[in-house]
Amino acid sequence: MLLEGKTAFVTGGARGIGKEIIMKFLSEGASIYFVDLNESEHIDDYRKAAEPHGGSVIFKKANVADEEEISGVTKEILDESGGIDVLVNNAGITRDGLVFRMSSKDWQDVLNINLTSAFYISKLVSHAMIRKKTGSIINVASIVGVIGNAGQTNYSASKAGLIGFTKSLAREVASRGVRVNAVAPGFIQTPMTDKLNDEQREKLMSQIPLGRLGQPEEVAKVILFLASDLSSYLTGQVIKIDGGMGM
Repeated sequence: MLLEGKTAFVTGGARGIGKEIIMKFLSEGASIYFVDLNESEHIDDYRKAAEPHGGSVIFKKANVADEEEISGVTKEILDESGGIDVLVNNAGITRDGLVFRMSSKDWQDVLNINLTSAFYISKLVSHAMIRKKTGSIINVASIVGVIGNAGQTNYSASKAGLIGFTKSLAREVASRGVRVNAVAPGFIQTPMTDKLNDEQREKLMSQIPLGRLGQPEEVAKVILFLASDLSSYLTGQVIKIDGGMGM
């Protein structure tokens, strides 16, 4: 198993891509801590998935955009676990709208959750990883952080910022054996994309060379690769999982 004996920390683990990351990690022997605003409806599935492979799953409620709250929970997880081997900064929201109609709150909320939370958590976890001289941090960015998207200036800015954060942090910690990479998913079949109407979906499909939405499991597989020793010589990379949108 690729993550046997490893402990992982996943943010935004209640549903969507976060759910698939947790299920994939548990199937490979990891023990998981995950944070979200609410315990996942899939928590029983997580526990059942953990049992055959010797792992475990523990939920911690936290608002990742609240520095005091998420820093306290992160320290608690580090203390309880004895150290984190893999961190996945996956928490994210959208508040779409044209820039001249966008409120300051919608701008700031997206930046706080999608980008600043990764700083709060990585600051603590990377320091602990440095002491152990090993670890993998994976940031979930987006293809729109690479190519942009009308109506998503806040989301695109947050994900582009996360890519820059990834590359800079990778340079800071590489000499101590810690790797930092990002994935940039395209349009993935999640509750977010389920809200698209037929016209929006058709327009979207025309932009994707593979002609379909991606599946959360397809993102989770790449994240598993980055979390494991299969990617031991990769750091500072951004892997697009977008059906060819950004080629």
